[in-house]
Amino acid sequence: MVPAPRPSGLKRFRYRAARWWGERTLAQMFLENAARHPERLAVVDAPNRAVVAFGEPRRLTYAEFSAEVDRIAGALLESGLGKGSIALVQMPNIAELPALYFACARIGAIISPVPVQYRAHELKQIIAIVKPQAFVCCTQVKGCDHVSEARALLTPECRLLTFGPAPPEERGDLSHARGDARRLQKHCRRTKQSADDIFTICWTSGTTGAPKGVPRSHNHWVAIAPATYQPADIRDGDILLNPFPMINMASIGGVTMSWLRAAGTMVLHHPFDANVFLQQIAAEKPSFTIAPPAILNMLLQDEALLARVDLSSLRTIGSGSAPLAPAMVRGFQQRLGIGVVNLFGSNEGLSLVSGPDDVPDPDERASYFPRAPLFRAPYGGKPARHMQTRLVSPDDGKRVTADGVPGELQIRGPTIFEGYYAAADQTAAAFTRDGYFRTGDLFEIAGNGRFYRFVGRCKDLIIRGGYNISPEELDQLLGGHPKLAEACAFGIPDATLGERIGLAIVPREAGEAIELQELTDFLKMRGVAQFKLPERLFVVEALPRNALNKVLRTQVRERALAASQTQ
Repeated sequence: MVPAPRPSGLKRFRYRAARWWGERTLAQMFLENAARHPERLAVVDAPNRAVVAFGEPRRLTYAEFSAEVDRIAGALLESGLGKGSIALVQMPNIAELPALYFACARIGAIISPVPVQYRAHELKQIIAIVKPQAFVCCTQVKGCDHVSEARALLTPECRLLTFGPAPPEERGDLSHARGDARRLQKHCRRTKQSADDIFTICWTSGTTGAPKGVPRSHNHWVAIAPATYQPADIRDGDILLNPFPMINMASIGGVTMSWLRAAGTMVLHHPFDANVFLQQIAAEKPSFTIAPPAILNMLLQDEALLARVDLSSLRTIGSGSAPLAPAMVRGFQQRLGIGVVNLFGSNEGLSLVSGPDDVPDPDERASYFPRAPLFRAPYGGKPARHMQTRLVSPDDGKRVTADGVPGELQIRGPTIFEGYYAAADQTAAAFTRDGYFRTGDLFEIAGNGRFYRFVGRCKDLIIRGGYNISPEELDQLLGGHPKLAEACAFGIPDATLGERIGLAIVPREAGEAIELQELTDFLKMRGVAQFKLPERLFVVEALPRNALNKVLRTQVRERALAASQTQ
């Protein structure tokens, strides 16, 4: 039994009646795709698989991939896993990882994926929370020794299972193990599985402290998927390039669920390598991919590179995790005919999206999200809203209804998880009494009530002389500066004004001199208020990021303050 809140009977009835939830598990959906399209290509490895992990790149049809899923599912059963068992997984994006996902779904096990970059500090905390029955990793991953890290942390009740050469335990070798096919079929027939069962426990990004487990059911994943595959115009059999780690909303909810919906081909990639990524676009000809804003900015501004790469297969590109530069979104649309879909999501189930159809103007799409988007529910019916949203003032708790007033975004609906794993206190703090999830994200209403605009995290606001200043707004504006690769604004303590504005920048050309005045003039030309202009400049080689590629603003601030004290 998973120690996390379960949906009430009323909620299950309501979401099924609205056709957001249904009765099929993700395993059933996959098996239906494999039966319909056995010869269609299902999964493709990156060409640098041997460098990233081990073995030659694999290209598996649906029939071959389904056989691999069943093989691994049988091996998991032989290892003692079954319905409700938790497998903690730390793997790069190779073909065995999505196969492991659907193998767990076949037997009713719960998969809990973590970044390959995590080490003993993070793993120890997570293992203490979920108490897994198995830890699955690769024997070879570039720059990592996951086997040694895990061995020192696992309890006797947790089996070590591995993919790759030289397995530490022969009985735990998932690359070659073959379970009993009859036992697997018998288990699947006799084990009652529901689309409301927990399938994944993903983890918050850890920017605010200890990790929190986010359980999501099959139905949670199904309900959130339309927010990507509809605005991205994903079609039957499409090829999708997945360069984000299969541990979070972008990769699972965005690409993998779209792949499942379309019975398409998923091209795998990660850890991220820009050259390999561009090679895959040219060679595999995907219709859709996702990419960080910094990569899209770099690509559009490098004329020589742009002339060499073939992007003609792409209809749409999803991007998010940081504000998008309007010039980038406009450039991809006008120069290349590619619609950039602005995605804003979280593992808990937040999903705001701004696509080419709903928001045709690229400048608006970079900054705004429709407040009441309509999607076709996965199980049919008329287009409807997939979430209820509201803004609440963090100061007095009152509802925000006017344009331009920051408020915390609160959400509820079929996409939203039920509560954190084994964390009743955190769950209680995260939800309001009437069932809305407190996202911790500040938005404001814009466009005469039509849109939401992201302002920042509640804790990230810079308060200078009584004025609330969004650091993300400055990041976004400076994303259009021709000399900058990246910028990150933050608050610096000040005895007079409370805080002043610091700015860390990464020059596009190493060693290029950039003065603060040049940047403030750039902002002034864009009509930025005087009180929002940066006052201290820090030039850095790179901005620190977490495993999900989000800039760690707190670390940027700490490093800048430490550097200023030593000067």
